[in-house]
Amino acid sequence: MAPTLPPALRLGPVHLTVSDLDRSVAWYQRSLGLRVHDHDVATAALGAGGEDVLVLHEDPAARRAGRHAGLYHYALLFPTREELARAALRLARTHTPIEGASDHETHEAIYLPDPDGNGIELAADRPREAWPEHLGYAGGPKPLDFDALLATVAGEAPADQVEPGLRVGHLHLHVGDLERGLAWYRDVLGFEVQALLPTAAFVSAGGYHHHLGFNIWRGEGVPAVPEHVAGLRHWTVLLPEDADVAAVRERAAAAGGAVEERPCGVLLRDPWGIALLVATAPVPAAV
Repeated sequence: MAPTLPPALRLGPVHLTVSDLDRSVAWYQRSLGLRVHDHDVATAALGAGGEDVLVLHEDPAARRAGRHAGLYHYALLFPTREELARAALRLARTHTPIEGASDHETHEAIYLPDPDGNGIELAADRPREAWPEHLGYAGGPKPLDFDALLATVAGEAPADQVEPGLRVGHLHLHVGDLERGLAWYRDVLGFEVQALLPTAAFVSAGGYHHHLGFNIWRGEGVPAVPEHVAGLRHWTVLLPEDADVAAVRERAAAAGGAVEERPCGVLLRDPWGIALLVATAPVPAAV
């Protein structure tokens, strides 16, 4: 029987490498309205005042990502459509450039880079009962209707900070081979495939549209993540019970994967060296 992850799975903090911590913290505060939960010499944890959603790690030698595996984008998921609209107002007020905006039928999304070029998706899910059976993958995304989105907060002044409820919705990665990606994320970790396209795969737990996407858009056979590159240090999957973490640990070890013990769980690496922390909540920012 194929392994499956618990339907109650959710994603925890995304850890990013940045080249200038103070610059990045200021940008995330100003452009995205994130609150600083903790800030020391080399790291900063941010979110909406509750659990961390983002932890930044400074590497002054970090250069922008190139043609290799790694982060495509991570999604910050707002609890309501209105909060996504407020995020759009904040971007407009701060003159923050965006790269695109889409309606995926399951969710609406705005795309932009941070100062180091790390890809970000700002998203809000539609009610689950409104999702199409094909989860939006059949015809591709549609343009985002900004007028309809902004109409939900008509007359409001842009807010300086996000409201509580913000969390990580999904990750999307560049990899070198879809089949090797499926062999790891589906067959070992236990994600279920929601869509398999010629150049990308989307997987999740519990029937969600996707907790993870991975693609070969930088080319088949791209190398592993090099050192001193801005991008993803690790992402986090939170499981309900210690026994769930232990089951993933056992499957990864049996498959010959690198397994690094952490106080709150286990750190795993995919075939391209992309790190994933599998843990139970709460997860300290220092992990």
